[in-house]
Amino acid sequence: MPTVWATTRGGETREVHAKSGQSLKDNLKRGGMDEILGLCGGCASCGTCHVYVADDWFHRLPPIQSDEETILAFSDWREPNSRLSCQIKVTDELEGLCVTVAPED
Repeated sequence: MPTVWATTRGGETREVHAKSGQSLKDNLKRGGMDEILGLCGGCASCGTCHVYVADDWFHRLPPIQSDEETILAFSDWREPNSRLSCQIKVTDELEGLCVTVAPED
């Protein structure tokens, strides 16, 4: 069970014990990150699970896909390290992943 470090919009960092095989979004929600909404259910169509991935982790993730790219293009808070947490599948290799919840659009 990988540990993910997630920082809220208010700056509080929380330790989340994530289940491999599930999306980062689902793991963050289960870990009490109420700022992660995931209104579309994980279909990469709403952007309410937008996170910033720590720079040292960003290139370790699978490449961004076109659906995710399209949704992030509409965000006023898009950064080079932006990802939708619904599109990141947690694996054991993500032990220690650090993310920050992006501001709400």
